[in-house]
Amino acid sequence: MKTIAVLTSGGDAPGMNAAVRAVVHSAIHNHYKVVGVEDGFKGLVEGRFVSLDRKSVARIINRGGTFLGSVRYENFKSEDVQKEAVNTMRSHNIEALIAIGGEGTFRGVSALSKFGVKIIGIPATIDNDISSTDYSIGFFSALDTAVESIDKLRDTSDSHQRCSVVEVMGRDSGDLALYAGLAGGSEIVITPETGYDEEEVVQSVEQAFRDNKRHAIVVVTERLTDVGALAKKIEDKTGFESRATVLGHVQRGGTPQAFDRVLAAEMGHHAVKLIEEDNTGRILGLRGKRIVDYSISEALNMERANQQTHYEIVKKLKH
Repeated sequence: MKTIAVLTSGGDAPGMNAAVRAVVHSAIHNHYKVVGVEDGFKGLVEGRFVSLDRKSVARIINRGGTFLGSVRYENFKSEDVQKEAVNTMRSHNIEALIAIGGEGTFRGVSALSKFGVKIIGIPATIDNDISSTDYSIGFFSALDTAVESIDKLRDTSDSHQRCSVVEVMGRDSGDLALYAGLAGGSEIVITPETGYDEEEVVQSVEQAFRDNKRHAIVVVTERLTDVGALAKKIEDKTGFESRATVLGHVQRGGTPQAFDRVLAAEMGHHAVKLIEEDNTGRILGLRGKRIVDYSISEALNMERANQQTHYEIVKKLKH
């Protein structure tokens, strides 16, 4: 009986557990043995494997986070450590690996593939910064959390005629801020793609209140500016009370919504299918309604999709 290993790595994302569950069910259906790797690539190096069957994944489809655990393992950048992982897999008779995660995970996938490891990458990150897929597992669940929070902030902002500056996650990608701003009806969206013009932001907020709006919402991608300082400048220059809210890691947790569960199921099934066909060294993606796969090098060198249409909609809905 051939053995497949599955791991989750990098930042956790709602739907990771659903993806592991799909891998286990599909693998067992195809007569494979499945082991889970605890704590990502670190557990792979250390040989921390746990046998998985239908019973062990029976109650995880609606759980956020990852029950296998995840560790950001900087040592895995070392070729010697990568070789340790390969040797550990061989000593445990593991013939293929499915890695679920984001950009950092796929760098690990690329490294192991160069040693001949049969490997498949499944994109799961709330940042949605994987070029080879329209949407990654976890993005829409995190988006729902962000939008729910913005809706609640609007209630209190409207009551007090206030500006709310909201920082969302996303790292180097503005997708979460863009979609949250669009769905949440914000006046201003600040992302790495739009750049940051502080004076323009202040003027836009001031104009919103001149137009007799009782509130204004500014959504900002993390790491672009200090949202507390921005809120203070808005208040100092416009005279309107302003507050900053950092949503932080609350966006990572919680029950995955249906889209992410379905996407996880489809990708988990497709990953096992590729192993069955001996077509490994692939990274999966969603294009339209189809699950697709690319060679690792092709996937990692793709340009990110242009979201210009969405930015144009946000501009037209201002004020």
